[in-house]
Amino acid sequence: MATVIDSKKACAVNPLKMSQPLGACYAFLGLADTMPMMHGSQGCTSFGLVLLVRHFKEAIPMQTTAMNEVSTILGGMDNIEQALLNIKKRANPALIAIASTGLTETKGDDVDGYLRLIRARHGETLAGTEVVYVSAPDYVGAFQDGWAAAVKALVTAFARPAATRVAGRIGVLPGAHLTPADLDELRELIEAFGLEPVLVPDLSRSLDGHIPDDFTPTTLGGATLDDIRELAACEHVIAIGEQMRGAVDSLATNAGVPGTVFDRLTGLAATDALVALLMRLSGKPAPARLKRQRGQLLDAMLDGHFHLGGKRVAIGAEPDLLFALASLIHEMGGEVAAAVTTTHSPVLARVPTAEVLVGDLEDLEQRAAGCDLLLTHAHGRQAAARLGIPLMRVGIPQFDRLGAAHQLSVGYRGTRDLIFALANLFLAHLHAHGPDDWPLPEAALAAARGAAPAGCACSAPAETVIPIIPA
Repeated sequence: MATVIDSKKACAVNPLKMSQPLGACYAFLGLADTMPMMHGSQGCTSFGLVLLVRHFKEAIPMQTTAMNEVSTILGGMDNIEQALLNIKKRANPALIAIASTGLTETKGDDVDGYLRLIRARHGETLAGTEVVYVSAPDYVGAFQDGWAAAVKALVTAFARPAATRVAGRIGVLPGAHLTPADLDELRELIEAFGLEPVLVPDLSRSLDGHIPDDFTPTTLGGATLDDIRELAACEHVIAIGEQMRGAVDSLATNAGVPGTVFDRLTGLAATDALVALLMRLSGKPAPARLKRQRGQLLDAMLDGHFHLGGKRVAIGAEPDLLFALASLIHEMGGEVAAAVTTTHSPVLARVPTAEVLVGDLEDLEQRAAGCDLLLTHAHGRQAAARLGIPLMRVGIPQFDRLGAAHQLSVGYRGTRDLIFALANLFLAHLHAHGPDDWPLPEAALAAARGAAPAGCACSAPAETVIPIIPA
């Protein structure tokens, strides 16, 4: 059991965490034909937009209510109203998804009340476009909290009890720590058992780096509103990450859908548990290709433990990602010597380390002294350079590398690839031995210089050179 403590510093130095509103909008980006919008100042949206553009190297649709000093004091209804009408006119999305910010939360805007009044006033104009709102103040919580709140708001708003269950339809509620490649892997894994997965949100269809046939001002793809509604008709719902427990509980309460929460899907035992559930739900044995993938993972674990065993690793990440990475490092014989995260979560107590700190990258750098590897996002690169240890980039943002959306770390194949990536980092930073690593004996060195070693009874003339014959 890890002890979870909070940093007592007066301010964050080199922040590790990102805000709730950005996490909520990130979830909305996994929905088709959607326009995410932050209810706050222009700067709130601009910084988040730039961060996601740099990470994915893609155009990111995101709007703002552009609150200023006057509208903040008087209330933001007029700004929300004008924003909704403008977005409807210019983009005509299927969904406008609004996330609050610390500015409007501090003011206390009754956004739900505003939306009722706006819908009553402009019902015909807004026809065909749904609007959903999530409270996500950025002065509490972190990125994964905003994602979790957004998914729960979507499920609560659109998933209603279904008259019948659809046999073989499996809902999937992924956490914010999973990449588009991870979601593709999950889809293939579930389909291998003849089941029909419904992913909400689905970043693998919107932020996987594809080029669309036509320009669209909204999201490029993802889960549809019908997909969210169909969650209520699923035979079972699978959630990945402790952060998604609230959404699963909401589905169970409002629609009566049974669900299972997996705290991680990185690792042999974790993937085995998912495969066992899919075998039970489908009534089918595991396909031969999955058995072969499992064998490849076992071989990778055997090969990789020589390079990971005994290594001291420092990790800075969101709670669910931290737990998944730390668990794998521990299972491979490594030591999680430092663990820093962004927000509180029940899963932190089970991280295989003595202590987990809710802090920043300065805390991580101080605790990582003497470690062999640093795992965090791209803002940890300076700390890794000062510590003189390699950095493996995980999570968001990764603005100084390509292909972040295609990093795979779940399932048998993802765990295998992650083990190889970790082991190869250690191999790449092994000391390359040279002649200076094997110093010659003192006598040979002295003879080569034409002088006898100190304390030697015999001596050679100064001009005599005794050749050193290599062995």
